Amino acid sequence: MNNILFGYVEYLENKNVSKNTLDAYVRDVTKFSNFINSRNEVITEIEVVSVMAYVQYLQKEGRATSSIIRNIVSLRSFYKYLFLNGIVSENPVLNYEMPKVKHNIPRILTIEDVDRLLDAPDITTEKGIRDKAMLELMYATGMKVTELLNVTIYDINMKFNYVKCNGFKSKERIIPIGSVAIKYLNGYFKIRSDLNKYNLDYLFLNMKGMRMTRQGFWKIIKHYAKQSGISKYMTAFTLRHSFAVHLLQNGADIKSVQELLGHKDLSATQIYSTISRKNKIAEVYKKTHPRA
Repeated sequence: MNNILFGYVEYLENKNVSKNTLDAYVRDVTKFSNFINSRNEVITEIEVVSVMAYVQYLQKEGRATSSIIRNIVSLRSFYKYLFLNGIVSENPVLNYEMPKVKHNIPRILTIEDVDRLLDAPDITTEKGIRDKAMLELMYATGMKVTELLNVTIYDINMKFNYVKCNGFKSKERIIPIGSVAIKYLNGYFKIRSDLNKYNLDYLFLNMKGMRMTRQGFWKIIKHYAKQSGISKYMTAFTLRHSFAVHLLQNGADIKSVQELLGHKDLSATQIYSTISRKNKIAEVYKKTHPRA
């Protein structure tokens, strides 16, 4: 199995998939391989019933439908590789029907919540100055966490107030930066050299002077959410979702929001219009109904 897996990793690398995708595929295939071994089956000789059993196993583990779908996609890719290289005679996952995923409406923060969250860092400390600039830039641009952490000092234009963002498959987009974020970025640039012990180009560094990780950023978000008394369930995408809805609520057209978010398909952006309309209806109701 190890030789097959090494070959599969090389196959993915040649396809230029992202590191996150590669890691997820390898992790999923390894978990499936362990499951197949526990059933005393051979991974190159399984049939679709083994895939069905694995899906049931994941369901019993309490895995979300989206996670199960990702596992199936990983296995399809793996068995496609095996088929193309003559290791198996057919792809047992090819015609396996995907479970239907329930599309949950993204949770957002109110503008008041965002204000509390962004005001939480202590800007009398270097860590607080960095965190403040980081949170302000994320809310100002709606970038994904990975995009934010990949921003370099050369991607920021402080004269014309914009950031160059490299999104999926290195697709570049230019995003304006508001005056508040620019103010705190200026403050961060004054102390950044103190953090940059290894002369890195990445804009945001951890307190050890290394590139900040997604996990490190998520810990920062959770810390300030707790500190500011925000009880709503938050993810690393909550500020991005809030950015989109707040723009629409204040009159931005959906095509502009689509471009700012870097969505290829407009349907991905339209979910935010739904949230915006629901919030507006709720607000009108509270203001006008005598028993609201």
